Amino acid sequence: MNKRSVKRQAAKRSRNAVVSKAASPQSSVKPKLNNPLQIAVPSVAHDMVARSAVLRAHKFRVGQTVLYTSSPVTRPGASGTYKVVKLLPSDGDDYQYRIKNPGEAFERVAKESQLELDH
Repeated sequence: MNKRSVKRQAAKRSRNAVVSKAASPQSSVKPKLNNPLQIAVPSVAHDMVARSAVLRAHKFRVGQTVLYTSSPVTRPGASGTYKVVKLLPSDGDDYQYRIKNPGEAFERVAKESQLELDH
């Protein structure tokens, strides 16, 4: 053995020691990875993401009658009673909906902040 191989073996041992310390019995959750490139996400973070998705959902359902209030800048005459036709994804701020007024031949896209429940 030469000096280089001895140094490499010592470096491998020290790296293995660091890895074995990191995988101590304190971390009881050991994720099973099917893909070596897959990143293990701690269960706490996964639960937080799932909760935020549950907490943040569409306020209205398909088929519900809603009151649409358009902004005065776009079309002030468009406000009125509409029926929710389709749920659309968020635009970053609000969820969006496709709505239709029976008196119009077309559908509109409205943000959740522009809609209220019709009583």
